[in-house]
Amino acid sequence: MAEIARVLLHCCHIIGIIAPMTINRANVSAIAEDLYVWLPPKRGWGLANCGLLTGRRTALWIDTPYDPSLAAEFLAESRKRLADGVTVDRIVVTHANGDHLWGAGVLPDAEVIATREALEHIHWEPTPQQTHALVAGGDPDSPLGGYLRRHFGQFDWSQTDPVHPDTVFHGELELRVGEYPVQITGLPAAHTGGDLIVHLPHQRAVFTGDVIFGSTAEQPGDHPSHWAGPLENVVAACERILATGAEIVVPGHGPVLDRAGVREHIAYLGYVRDRAHALHAAGLPALDAARRIIAEGRYPELGLPERLVLTVAAEYRHLDGSEVPNVLEAMGQVALVARELAEA
Repeated sequence: MAEIARVLLHCCHIIGIIAPMTINRANVSAIAEDLYVWLPPKRGWGLANCGLLTGRRTALWIDTPYDPSLAAEFLAESRKRLADGVTVDRIVVTHANGDHLWGAGVLPDAEVIATREALEHIHWEPTPQQTHALVAGGDPDSPLGGYLRRHFGQFDWSQTDPVHPDTVFHGELELRVGEYPVQITGLPAAHTGGDLIVHLPHQRAVFTGDVIFGSTAEQPGDHPSHWAGPLENVVAACERILATGAEIVVPGHGPVLDRAGVREHIAYLGYVRDRAHALHAAGLPALDAARRIIAEGRYPELGLPERLVLTVAAEYRHLDGSEVPNVLEAMGQVALVARELAEA
């Protein structure tokens, strides 16, 4: 946090306001009985999928949009689908990245549910207002400042307070939304420390959070960014999702998948894991290994290849036993590789 504080102090001496960028209206679709998914209209950082499960007297959100404006849009769309007198009174958060959590402020009376392990990630990640200051005040000519402004300048957290879960658990938790069971399972560290999946057996659906980033031939997605790992845990989580028997798989980002789509994602994860291990054994540093995997161009349809920097670095940490860097250091390397790719 010391580095974050230093950058925030630097930002106080820079005058600059980011003009909000328009995000076209998201698509809200019914995907099963009383189950809806909110899909952002484009791919990119921070544009996460969210779910709504409705009952006669209660309703549940699965994840929230990133900032108050997008969350208010999802709330307005949710209310159109609720019975008279029903409110969204619970939110299950698949993990503690802000793009799945920070919109909860539009439902101040809702119970926010997360894993106990997610609390540590909340303390590790900059707060909403710190992030806003970094994006608004960073040097747009620097790799990091320019990258943050380009990819996060469309969001506004200037008045967003941190979200603290009301209910935390370890292992498994079962809820009911009306007649529908909701089975929540905490996972070993994968995308983050604190991931969970939400299985809706009646709807034969699973919300995976960022354990899965969706992509199809018709709707290509982005490369995943995994902060915790190892990738073996991410693969195991995907196998656990298949073991539920669900036919509808809602990833944290990207299009809704079927079971075949999950298997394709497992193959992608296996490729990245195997290449990272081979390059580690050959003595390449993590950043150079990420550059090498990007240059191989195995998945050219996926956007944001620079995010492989995060995933490969996390895998190397498990191989080396090295410490987790702070967020700004990690994102600085992502931004550097993105600039290299743009200039190539």
